[in-house]
Parts: sequence; C-alpha cells; structure tokens
Amino acid sequence: MRSVKPFRLSRRAVLRGAGTVAIALPWLEIMGEPRVSRAQGAPARRFVTMYQPGGSVLESWVPLSTEPDFLGSTILSALSAVRDHVLVLHGVDMKSALGEQNQAGMVALLTGTVQGTAGTFAKGPSLDQVLAKIAESPPPIPTLELAVRWGTGKAKGAVSPIDILNFADSPGFAPIAPRLDPVAIWNDLFGEMPQDAGTAWDRSMLDAVVGRYTSLSARLGAADRARLDEHLTHLRALEQELAAVSCVPPELIDTSDYDPAAGLNSADDGSIRDVPTDSAIPKVGRLMTEMLVLALACDRTNVATLQFVDSAAQYTLPWLDLNDTHACYMNDCGYRVAECTTICSWYAGEFAHLVQRMSEIDMGGHSLLDESVVFYGSHLQNVATHMKQSMPFVLAGHGGGLVPGRALTFDHASHNDLLSAIANLFGDARTTFGDAMYASAPLVL
Repeated sequence: MRSVKPFRLSRRAVLRGAGTVAIALPWLEIMGEPRVSRAQGAPARRFVTMYQPGGSVLESWVPLSTEPDFLGSTILSALSAVRDHVLVLHGVDMKSALGEQNQAGMVALLTGTVQGTAGTFAKGPSLDQVLAKIAESPPPIPTLELAVRWGTGKAKGAVSPIDILNFADSPGFAPIAPRLDPVAIWNDLFGEMPQDAGTAWDRSMLDAVVGRYTSLSARLGAADRARLDEHLTHLRALEQELAAVSCVPPELIDTSDYDPAAGLNSADDGSIRDVPTDSAIPKVGRLMTEMLVLALACDRTNVATLQFVDSAAQYTLPWLDLNDTHACYMNDCGYRVAECTTICSWYAGEFAHLVQRMSEIDMGGHSLLDESVVFYGSHLQNVATHMKQSMPFVLAGHGGGLVPGRALTFDHASHNDLLSAIANLFGDARTTFGDAMYASAPLVL
C-alpha cells in the first residue's frame, strides 16, 4: 500500500489569485518550525539606487563628528530636511573598483566585482537585480532603470562600461540599459491606469484569492485555521486603510525641449553641446523621480535605479550658471573645487527630494520610505585623482530595521561589505557580495 505524504506548506507559500495578486501567509504549524524573528524588524521590501556623476569634494562632504551636527558640512547640509531619514557613511572604500578609472567604478558600484575582460563588463550581477528575485510575488516590472541626460562623451548614447550600473543576475551578467524617454516611460508605467485616485485598491485583494483560501483552510488543523482567519481579518482591515492610498499617475509635464537621445550626438571632449536638453535636466529629473516613487507606490515595481548622466559627464549645467561641462570642472580644465562643490550640493538636494517624496507616500499606516532602503552614491570620490577611498555613500529609509539619523565612520571598510549589509536588510542572509577577495563580513549598520 502506497504511503501518503503528509501535507506540508513552504514557509514562503502565498495565496495566489488572478493576475499578480498574491497574499503572504503567516507562519502555520503545518510549515514546520517557526522562523526566527528578525530583531531589527521585518525585511525591507523596496530598493532604490540614485547615482550622480563626479564623486564629491571630500572636505566639503565628510560628516562632522558629533551626531547632532553630522550634516553640518557644505554638501551634506542639502540633506537637512530629511535628516532623520538618512544614514551617512564615511570611510568606506570601493576596493573592487579595479580597471579603467571611470569604468571600474561604474561596474563595481552595484556589483562589487572588478571590471570584466573584453566582451563583458562585469563579473557578477548588480545588487538591484539580486534583490528583485527575493520578492515572493514579483511585480509587473521586476526592476526599473531610469536615466537623465545619459550616454554622453565617449559612450555616444550607446551601452558602454562608462554608463552602465545594472547587470543581469544571469550567466554573462549582461548590461541593462536604462530607460531615457520620459514620455515613453510615463506611458509604459501609467498609460493604462485609470486616472482616479485609489484605482489600485478598487478591487478587493482578498476576493481575488477567496477560492484558494477556502481550499487551503479545509486542509488545515483547527489552530492553523484560526491563525489564517486572524491573518485574513487583519488584511481585510488593512485593505480598508489602503483604499485611501492615492495611486494616481504623476502629471506628464511638457518635455518637448528635452532630447532623450542627445547622447547619440556627443563628442568625446564635450565640444558638441545640447544646451536646451541640458537646461531641462532639473525638470526631467523631478519627473523621473516622481515616476519612480509612484511606480513603487502603485506596486508596478519594487526595485528601481535613477541615474543622473554617466561617468563621462560631458554635459553643461546652465541652471547653476555653469556653462562649461561637468567634466571640465572635474579635471578636463583642471580641478575646480568651488564648481564641483556646487554641483555635488545640487545632486544632494535632488536625493533629498527623492527621500522626502518617499516619506510622504502613505502605504496604509506607514510611509513608502518605511519599507524601503535607498542607496545614494557615485563611482569615485575624488575626480582629480579618481581616488575611490572614503566614498560619498548615503543610505536612507527604515526598511529592514535600518536606523537613520546618524553618521557612521569606518576604517577603510570594503564597499562589498556594504552591499552584503544592504542585502541582509532584505532578509538575504549572505555574508559576502561580489568578489570574495574584497569582502570580509557585512557592515554593521
């Protein structure tokens, strides 16, 4: 007589309905031993990276030693409005950034690997692509890569090691080009969404899985049925709260003066300029930020990258009254400290805006930022020397129990250990990330 295997459920089991609707289950006895709870809180759900070119001016960026004044330096003062949401890191070196000066930094930033040999860019996947696979119920867009004024200089609007941050979590680690056209991005993300508030929550999450719930409940013991009933009652209450959450597409502003393909006409030395497109960078950047934030809030994606320009930085900044190229101020015309400080401060302000917007989005009793981790940085620290020590890295958010409102100083820690620490905030227990040669143990954040 054939033995009947006992009914078991995976600890990662979910109730699935039509389309992408899925509801995570609580721990049930039928799953076996309960999970050990994370003292630092529930795992983070959403990961965002913001990149800026040009590193930083260390003497104007380094956090002050006392906690109340850790944003007192010139550049970091741009983060004052979101002080309680940011964690400034100092003394983290990008040790795996070996190779051509700019290319190595771009490749290593999210992969923690050295630059690849001919025919490949990276030797491993980028962190965003790894984290995208952790989701128990993947959203319609696994990862969202956005860029503003991308592909300048030698890249000439094409995929190149000097302008790519994201690499696939699959053999070959293929480079992932960002989306550039704000109108096309808006249409892809929001074009088919009804325009009234609360649309995403109009249909019941629970009604979509009620049939599977009934079937599962019949196979459970009394204690597990009670737990499941309590869980679904809680979700029903949460659903009522979420009914008030706005999931409205952002206003699609006029960007007809902005050419997303301007990089195709770039010159290696920045001598070919597109001043109208450069002038539109601030408004396009804000539109990209708003689309990214609402794509997260509307569950279109859980993982996103916002890349301002690229490491070549052959663009002008007329809104700052800086009419030479960023690359000129970095080193092509000699290292211009005052101009670089102004540029870095502006980018820090754009990061602060991203963090502020995420903190304002109500996800039903908590903010979008509360369930997120945001990583802000560049591909090097000192643009004059291409040094990659004491990288200008900032984390934001409260996901995974991250405690912001502080500055942490390390003694030449490896940024690979920062990447593994971020992965840990998402419930990934790995102890290293990227090239193990440059990893030790996750940083204590």
